[in-house]
Amino acid sequence: MLLSRGAPLLKATKLLQQNAPKALQSVRNSSHVWNYRCRGPEPPKTMVYLAEAVQGVAWWWVLWHLWTEPGHVFGEFEYPDPRKWTDEELGIPPAE
Repeated sequence: MLLSRGAPLLKATKLLQQNAPKALQSVRNSSHVWNYRCRGPEPPKTMVYLAEAVQGVAWWWVLWHLWTEPGHVFGEFEYPDPRKWTDEELGIPPAE
């Protein structure tokens, strides 16, 4: 009796396995979209505009402070003329 019930069950499982979709590649670490030799998905327009605005503010900040406070980059004091330095200041021993 078990044999008569087992044969149709085996045939059914074989048919189900044949019709099951085949997995071409297993997905590992699928926390993001992975693109290989193709372009990624386009970002939303709002993100593009927001990124442009943030970049504009950042460049304005840098250029404005270079214009109004150049001492932070170039120094606040005049650079001394090295031709006026003495040998003693430079650490050169006296010529004998």
